Amino acid sequence: MSGVNSPAEIADIWINNGVKKANLKTGKMLVLGMLAGVFIGFGAHVFILATSAGGDAFQSMVAKLIGAALFPVGLMLVILCGAELFTGNNLLTLALMDKKITAGQMLKNWCLVYIGNFIGSVVLAFLLAKSGLYTGAVWEKAMAVAVAKASIPFMQAVIRGIACNVLVVLACWFQAGAKDLPGKIFGIWFPIMLFVFAGFEHSVANMTYVPLGIFLGADVSWGAFLLGNLVPVTIGNLIGGAVIIPFAYYYAYKK
Repeated sequence: MSGVNSPAEIADIWINNGVKKANLKTGKMLVLGMLAGVFIGFGAHVFILATSAGGDAFQSMVAKLIGAALFPVGLMLVILCGAELFTGNNLLTLALMDKKITAGQMLKNWCLVYIGNFIGSVVLAFLLAKSGLYTGAVWEKAMAVAVAKASIPFMQAVIRGIACNVLVVLACWFQAGAKDLPGKIFGIWFPIMLFVFAGFEHSVANMTYVPLGIFLGADVSWGAFLLGNLVPVTIGNLIGGAVIIPFAYYYAYKK
């Protein structure tokens, strides 16, 4: 099919992407990581806005679907405008397995991009908290989201993180199969909408959700956020995005 790349071709594309990402300069990794944190934070912001309206169970479900349909703009901005996202960069294990990069290069990218994502996300969360947009039902929703995420039991957060990043890296994989902009947009849209609607946990999105609640006055400490949510969700994201999908596809299409 001339309009799409085959799975084997997508594997080669992501191996080459991994080489490029692993060889970025330190400053570029940080700056592009900060941009990605902001972009994903925009998605978190519109999700809160869309789901803040009250109503019965059906209305709440419709609002959640609308929020899930809006959230993917974050990853669209990351991939199509150019930024570095930790969860998507978990696919660097493909380049590692193909011996195109070293473990040190991969870990450097992950660490610097993760730090950049955190900085960008928290800065955006602070600005949103001071923007005047979070009043009434929107304020209540942001507070409730932060408290709920910080209250997820450790292993449940890990499992939700695994499921989330399986879908996130599949969105990254999916869009690489398209050769035009609309195809890439739809390739990103559906897997990301699915993970949001399903209630899975994304470490970088949570870098906006929970700090935003903290800045707005939620009864959540930074320690509870970092140790109780961010650590287990990141572990799950790594398992889903750096192990399960890359290992399966490398074995299927490259080994």
